[in-house]
Amino acid sequence: MTGSPMTDRERFVACVLGEPVDRPPYWLFWGPWATTWERWTREGKPSAVTDHRSLFGPDQPPLALPVNTGPCPRFDPVVFEETPEFVIHLDSWGIKRRDFRHRESMSEFLEFPVLDWPTWEEFKRERLNPNDPARLAGDWRKLGAEWMNRGYPIQLGDFPDAGIFGPVRWLLGDEEGLVAFHTAPDLVHDIMNHMTTLYLTVFEQVVREIRVDVIHLWEDMCFRSGPLISPRHWMEFMGPHYRRIRRFADEHGIPVVSVDTDGNPSMIASHMVDCGVNLLFPMEVAADCDVNVWRAQRPTLALMGGIDKRVLARGRADIDRELERIRPAIAQGRYIPDLDHLIPDDVSWTNYYYYASRLKDIVGAV
Repeated sequence: MTGSPMTDRERFVACVLGEPVDRPPYWLFWGPWATTWERWTREGKPSAVTDHRSLFGPDQPPLALPVNTGPCPRFDPVVFEETPEFVIHLDSWGIKRRDFRHRESMSEFLEFPVLDWPTWEEFKRERLNPNDPARLAGDWRKLGAEWMNRGYPIQLGDFPDAGIFGPVRWLLGDEEGLVAFHTAPDLVHDIMNHMTTLYLTVFEQVVREIRVDVIHLWEDMCFRSGPLISPRHWMEFMGPHYRRIRRFADEHGIPVVSVDTDGNPSMIASHMVDCGVNLLFPMEVAADCDVNVWRAQRPTLALMGGIDKRVLARGRADIDRELERIRPAIAQGRYIPDLDHLIPDDVSWTNYYYYASRLKDIVGAV
């Protein structure tokens, strides 16, 4: 621990790098489902509380600069069909989805924009030009300067528009994309290579003007028992692009490369570390991700998450036990204690308030 207070950026970077900190970061990163927020409002959440964080005075997690690393131009939203229960619509990647109107659930994916090499070449030509000036339109310079002045950590890359595996599933589909690793490997290689080139082309222009602290990749490429592709395929297809991104980060003084993947990534985590990743989240407890075990086994890999969100539905005693469980990881360092994903609607406002307050006490935030 250091003796003097640090800025949110200093604390975050030092924590990830295993350097002395004044205290662990206190983020409250994961928010509630929409239906959870509705429940909290019914249960008496103060009307002045308009988000799940501000009441507790948390640190600022990394803020993503609003530059476009996805389809450009984005697909216009289109609603194809609405019923009292469902809505069928087109998202920003050109994916046709069906969603519940009044319940939380994963989308049902109906159609994807890329079917084969010709449709990939068309999509790439029309939507994925790395040098499209519209990618750098907007107020990212103003925001970046403001965030630097406030001592906030700054990020490049964000869901749903930055990843290596992520774009394969957005373009081809989950099942179709996984099959393509075997039936159309050249297509998968080309998608990953082009997207990496796109990211670095955009990032190169940003880092000339703004100090960046983290490059973030959204992958969601694991399920409860392990990754969706083999470790061998991870190294063959993804490893070279992670190394390109890590080299770029090192060349431009960017200390953190982070990955967001649900499920259990233990079979591919060592490959991620070897290729430059030094922050991984959300460490889902339901997928047997114990942050105490991970901290012991992977001492150079920082973690965020790892607190079982399901416990918040049970009551104060269970919340206290869960927070005690992760104390060794907090003490060891390179760990940002937080929930392991969004807050479901079986969690009461009273329980969430208790959890957020207790975590604040444990990390020593004031």
